[in-house]
Amino acid sequence: MMTNRFSRVVDKIKKLPKFTHSMLFTKLFCSQVKYAGTSKLTVLDIQARQVRLQMKNRKSVQNHIGGVHAIAAALLAESATGIVFAMNLPDRCLPLLKTMTIQYQRRMQGDLTAVATMSAQQIALLSEDKGAIDIEVIINDESGEQPILCQMTWAWISKKA
Repeated sequence: MMTNRFSRVVDKIKKLPKFTHSMLFTKLFCSQVKYAGTSKLTVLDIQARQVRLQMKNRKSVQNHIGGVHAIAAALLAESATGIVFAMNLPDRCLPLLKTMTIQYQRRMQGDLTAVATMSAQQIALLSEDKGAIDIEVIINDESGEQPILCQMTWAWISKKA
């Protein structure tokens, strides 16, 4: 596993009592990605190759029919893939979201949970100076179904000296 500034902070949080992890992961993420805090995303767990997030179906993220708004669900997908990508990206690189593909299958029911995963092969590619990889994320609603299908393409380049 690549260690970088972000993964080192996550490792420090994991040394604290388990009941504090989700709250501290969420605070850490929202301190870096301010917009995520506006939708009250909750980071449930961060592992080197997998991240789990949740978005409660609150009034502030609802659409006109009471489900989670399409763009709020897209934020959840981007955040989950961005965190797992950031856990593995060398500090010398800058992450960039290149494309976001979302297919809305049906109305979302209740709270949403997102799980983003990276393979060992994808992580190995991050040793290059630049590139792009597709990171899939599974989003389930309270029915246990996948109301949307998502794939995010994350790119990276070396930071300027």
